[in-house]
Amino acid sequence: MTEPEQPSPSAGPSGASELPAEAGRIASGYAFPGPALELGALLHDGRCLPGAPVRIPLGMLNRHGLVAGATGTGKTKTLQLLAEQLSANGVPVFLADMKGDLSGIAAPGQGGEKVVERAAQVGQEWHAEGFPAEFCALGGIGHGIPVRATVTDFGPVLLSKVLQLNRTQEQSLGLIFHYADAKGLELVDLKDLRAVVAFLVSDTGKPELKGIGGLSTATAGVILRSITAFEQQGASDFFGEPEFDTGELLRTAPDGRGVVSVLELPGVQDKPQLFSTFLMWLLADLYADLPEVGDLDKPKLVFFFDEAHLLFNGASKAFLEAVTQTVRLIRSKGVGVFFVTQTPKDVPGDVLGQLGNRVQHALRAFTPDDAKALKATVRTFPDSSYDLEEVLTSLGTGEAVVTVLSESGAPTPVAATRLRAPVSLMGPVGDSALDAAVAASALYPRYAQAVDRESAYEKLTAEQQAAEESALRAAREAEAAREAEEAARREESLAGQVMGSGLFTSLARSVGTQLGREISRSLFGTARRRRR
Repeated sequence: MTEPEQPSPSAGPSGASELPAEAGRIASGYAFPGPALELGALLHDGRCLPGAPVRIPLGMLNRHGLVAGATGTGKTKTLQLLAEQLSANGVPVFLADMKGDLSGIAAPGQGGEKVVERAAQVGQEWHAEGFPAEFCALGGIGHGIPVRATVTDFGPVLLSKVLQLNRTQEQSLGLIFHYADAKGLELVDLKDLRAVVAFLVSDTGKPELKGIGGLSTATAGVILRSITAFEQQGASDFFGEPEFDTGELLRTAPDGRGVVSVLELPGVQDKPQLFSTFLMWLLADLYADLPEVGDLDKPKLVFFFDEAHLLFNGASKAFLEAVTQTVRLIRSKGVGVFFVTQTPKDVPGDVLGQLGNRVQHALRAFTPDDAKALKATVRTFPDSSYDLEEVLTSLGTGEAVVTVLSESGAPTPVAATRLRAPVSLMGPVGDSALDAAVAASALYPRYAQAVDRESAYEKLTAEQQAAEESALRAAREAEAAREAEEAARREESLAGQVMGSGLFTSLARSVGTQLGREISRSLFGTARRRRR
């Protein structure tokens, strides 16, 4: 319930003394002395108050956040607004662009009557500006620098979570990785992993693991089927070399602005498992490489994951646990994570509990399920004087209910806000411009061309071919020896038949006579002496 309108001298910036009491109380909660991102201006009693700015402290962006709202309410523009200001403050940004409409951040915006009107309403000095951007694509699917990773770099634990293996199967996969490492069999792509699994259950490979536990045929079958299903999600394009260095996401431009890395994902909208895999690998890789820094004046990097419901749909319990743990721990590495989705219920409760900053756009209540989601959303906000159910269903496009963490880490008052307009292009750039930007990137020569060097698959295939050729030679030699032995036996048998015949016996008996001797000689090849 709104208090009587009274001047509030402590309400904050210029014009604050003219604010109604309740508006002044809310505005004072956003009057941070340190650097902050400007979201917009407070809405109060149907009026937009440019003297009451709503902001987010720059140092609190590593406490993560949520941007939510129904389709068409302006979530993507809010994401773009935040990314622009982070870049301007020297903070690198990562944007997961599921719909392909965030590439415009690299180009100056187009002013117009609506933009000028919005700027005047919120006290914004609007000027068109583009920001340094790098465009990436998973495995080169679509426009962008190809982002790839090796199976070895994923490791058995992370890959087991993605393949949804049980504990026993995960241990077996760990054994497979251990064997591959010990034998120098590099697992670069999925065909390498498939080759090693198949080898270890073959007659030749089974003895290799006997001393350390072995691999059952049934478990190997499950792993191979899981790999096949994963490949059908498009993972074959993602695994390979050259592997993307996640340190590339931490770059700043020569002018000091943070580079905005835009991951173009329209080509994999129907492959949520692939997108989920990328998120897990990217965050896990960054977490492993970055040092502990605690709370900084500004984050090292801020992630924005648009269409976050695709990340969690159908996710296994193990996957959700991994995401929750990663989000919780990566804050201390100076990395902030923002999820962008339709309703907070799209994000699991354990993850939602880690998100300190909230920008909630309008929600609809057309169905019983919508009404239930609306009530659930309201319960996630701190207590306020607003009737949030009413406010959330009456917000216009580009308006939101906001609460963030103050510089002391306490939640700010809930504030209905009219948001600023982005200064970059609010829409995608053309494909030709996008391709030109990719080709001109310093990263293009490093990552554009896939490399299929000799790894586990090639080594095992070569060994198998060599073994087959050796076996073939041995078989031929054995066949030749058998044929020679058979020929010798046939000759010996023929001689035996001749020696044992009745004719030979009769002749042998007459060998004492002259005629017998002549016949005998003739049979043994001796010439008969001529008589004179």
